[in-house]
Amino acid sequence: MDSKLTLFSQIISKIDRVIFKKIVKEKKTDYRNKGFDSWTHLVSMLFCHFAKSTSVRDISNGLRSATGNLNHLGIKTAPSKSSISYQNGKRDADLFKDVYFKLLEQLGQHTKERRTKLKIKVPVYLLDSTLISLCLSLFDWATYRTKKGAVKMHTLLEYDGKLPVYVNITKGSVADNKGRKTFLWKREQSLLQTDFITIFRCFLFGTAKVFSS
Repeated sequence: MDSKLTLFSQIISKIDRVIFKKIVKEKKTDYRNKGFDSWTHLVSMLFCHFAKSTSVRDISNGLRSATGNLNHLGIKTAPSKSSISYQNGKRDADLFKDVYFKLLEQLGQHTKERRTKLKIKVPVYLLDSTLISLCLSLFDWATYRTKKGAVKMHTLLEYDGKLPVYVNITKGSVADNKGRKTFLWKREQSLLQTDFITIFRCFLFGTAKVFSS
């Protein structure tokens, strides 16, 4: 657990606390908080994902078991499960959305140095899809096969940073070329469809034609 938390603290350190505090001040998400501030909330929810927690009890107990390392995460005490549950319902979720986009801007500055040179002068995006299996008895709307349920997640990735720009979730049977039709294109862009290794030049409203393959 100690080694995992050390790695987790290194990941957390990538978040600029000055920028985070500025967003908190703008959103007023710490107004009248009862000890469970926005930073503790962020760390708790990130811990939830990295530790694959399945409940607020798992989050609370997991952080409580690492009392000696909490200072490295920037929090004083592990939050109770009731505090996490309460703030999940009350705190403005736009706080975390703004933090994500600020972090994206910050880390995106270093990606161009690693980019492989391409003979394409317009922005390049990667399109890929993932099939997510679902239990048909619980999600009867997610029909895919006779005895299997699924949805398909079509993801548009920025070539420079390999980070998602747009996600479209459809029925599992929807083909990739149809799943991308909802993507909005602001200017001429190049799209690499990863499953067919086909490059498209896309124009406004998502129309596309093949120019190389």
